[in-house]
Amino acid sequence: MQDDERLRIWIEQGNVTISQLFFQHYKSLDIKDIDAMLLLHMFAYLESGSQFPTPSDLASRMHLNENQVSEILQRLMQRGLLEISQNHDKNGVLYEQFSMQPLWSRLLDVVLTKKKAGEEQLSKEDEGEIFTLFEMEFGRLLSPMECETITMWLDDDGHSVQIIRAALKEAVLAQKMSLRYIDRILFEWKKKKVKTLTDVEKQSRTFRTAMIRPVQKQETTVKKVPFYNWLEERE
Repeated sequence: MQDDERLRIWIEQGNVTISQLFFQHYKSLDIKDIDAMLLLHMFAYLESGSQFPTPSDLASRMHLNENQVSEILQRLMQRGLLEISQNHDKNGVLYEQFSMQPLWSRLLDVVLTKKKAGEEQLSKEDEGEIFTLFEMEFGRLLSPMECETITMWLDDDGHSVQIIRAALKEAVLAQKMSLRYIDRILFEWKKKKVKTLTDVEKQSRTFRTAMIRPVQKQETTVKKVPFYNWLEERE
């Protein structure tokens, strides 16, 4: 058979694309390999326009007999991974078809659950690292009271690790290394609804710009931008 004839047959058969989510996560749904293979054949039939392949149809493509295919189909439907729905065609004739929508919904649930668990794990790791960062900047171990203060910023005040890290950076730049100073920064940011690093940059830029005084003398000078003193802010 010539290559162009082989290619024509390949194209005419159509391309069946299976989501990577299926291959990555079907094990998490406790789907056996043989069940997964049957689902792949089911998907291929549905994509080709055959909405209700019989056990005989499926068995013809697998090393299974019709009874074995029927058992798998029943198991998949009992587990809510596959369902049979009823519809009417354009002439009003009732017909049945298989639907794999329950499987796709379950797969998405697995993906979202794993993503959330991963984000929570990263959040916990970040929270652990923030204590180490404070000790590095302070040049000493934190006292139990200081650890409790940082924990309160996270749990009670609801500050993110990124915001606390930014407040620590402000304190380092201002050379005012105390939790009281950092607490004041966080208090002011929360009052002004500063929640993201973009908000932090905007707030800091506004404060520092306001601190610049016009040059009084017409001479070339090196103008330094003073750091904003958060402890001295007035309402």
